[in-house]
Amino acid sequence: MVRIKRAIISVYDKAGVEEFARELIALGFEIVSSGGTARHMRGRGLTVTDVEELTGFPEMLDGRVKTLHPHVHAGILARRDKPQHLEQLIKMKVAEVDVVAVNLYPFQEVCLRPGAAEEEVIENIDVGGPAMVRSAAKNYQSVAVATSPDHYPLIVDELKKHGEVSPATKRLLAKRAFELCSRYDAAIAEYLREGRAAGARLAPDIPLQLERRLVLRYGENPHQEAGLYAEAGRPLPFEQVHGKEISYNNILDMAAAWELAAEFKRPSCAIVKHTNPCGCASAGGLLRAYQLACQGELPPAPASRFGGIIGLNQPLDQATAAEIIAPGSFYEVIVAPEFEPGVAEMFAGRKGWGQNVRLVRAKADLWREAHRLRSAAGGVLVQTVDDRGADPTKLDFVAGGRPDQAMLDDLLFGFTVVKHVKSNAIVVARGLQAVGIGAGQMNRLASVRLALAQAGDRARGAALASDGFLPFPDNVDEAARAGIKAIIQPGGSVKDAEVFKRAGELGVAMVLTGIRHFRH
Repeated sequence: MVRIKRAIISVYDKAGVEEFARELIALGFEIVSSGGTARHMRGRGLTVTDVEELTGFPEMLDGRVKTLHPHVHAGILARRDKPQHLEQLIKMKVAEVDVVAVNLYPFQEVCLRPGAAEEEVIENIDVGGPAMVRSAAKNYQSVAVATSPDHYPLIVDELKKHGEVSPATKRLLAKRAFELCSRYDAAIAEYLREGRAAGARLAPDIPLQLERRLVLRYGENPHQEAGLYAEAGRPLPFEQVHGKEISYNNILDMAAAWELAAEFKRPSCAIVKHTNPCGCASAGGLLRAYQLACQGELPPAPASRFGGIIGLNQPLDQATAAEIIAPGSFYEVIVAPEFEPGVAEMFAGRKGWGQNVRLVRAKADLWREAHRLRSAAGGVLVQTVDDRGADPTKLDFVAGGRPDQAMLDDLLFGFTVVKHVKSNAIVVARGLQAVGIGAGQMNRLASVRLALAQAGDRARGAALASDGFLPFPDNVDEAARAGIKAIIQPGGSVKDAEVFKRAGELGVAMVLTGIRHFRH
């Protein structure tokens, strides 16, 4: 008696399933299915056996129970190399299953949907699907398990060539199946974790289930391998629309540029090099914001921005694009929420770097991070995102009186930019333009001097922002000599009184935010 080959197909994602079923039927398989999958295939003229015909038990509880039955799982789990297993199947009239194709309810997608009700999220926890996947993966010596439409051609090709799926391929598919179940369970546990409902931002444990989305040419240096991994089920918050392959360093700088530009409501441009801004400005229009950002450094320009990354908080228009590609400029990446029609063609038509520059669309609605993770000391450091800014209604004016509104705007602008500069960080701001930036110095005075040197005469009448407190009055002395009229800083030094007194003596307004913005 010739044994009938059987495949159980029960999928939420119907992509490719009709073609897969047709190929299996042509190869002599009986297709067993349930619910929506069976209706989908019958509607396309395919012959399908209902799961309840296999089990002798109808679906119940609104479809919550349909494949959780011995006639399903015994047929999947029976070892073909054990005669007693096969004898039991015959005795219980259970059909062997050779292929299982299952993909799961979209729990993660629903969970991430803004405003998703808890009832909807819970109903998208798949039970029967993962059970079949685990059964098939456990018995991979006998059963091929497909958990993605990408697996269908692999199974069909091997069945056509060899009459069976090879042991190596079945083992690989089993590995993929258990990885899927692991990610799925971790996402559910994260949703239900203790403290989530109460608003706790750091859990006792954070399961990391990451999928590789991009294979990068190399890491920070050519001898380092690298890839971009993202949380399973979560789409990347950006899309490249033009240019050559994006690199590890490009992604780091692109994220830094976008996150700074996105801080502002006015049309704004940030130019970043090695994750530090070398130019930033807000203006009445995007073109002017770009021009001012380019003038962040004194001549000879463009020393730092050459080869940098541009972040824009508004769609890139043709007029600004024309200015960007003007002779003498060179950028690696431009990230913006959108690119107006014709802009990509403008870069493609420019010989040299314009054809290679990466144009990246930032998906602002997806660019949400709850935590920052960094590997260190054999572990992972986790912190919440620095999403606080200075509250204009809670500033403390401790010396020199209250600045006028234009100066307050510059102070707040500078304090926003300094949040994105590596500590010790100083920003000199004037007219909503960063005219001097001191980054990554081992002492704050060195950062002050660096920022003032970049600003030159533009420091006269300007604002100075510091990411941390000013430890000594010498910082104020240096700023006052350069013509700085107001300083914004967190406060909190043991020498605050001396610092405030010195500012008052020198006629420099001193404004405290109570917020520190160290960035290491």
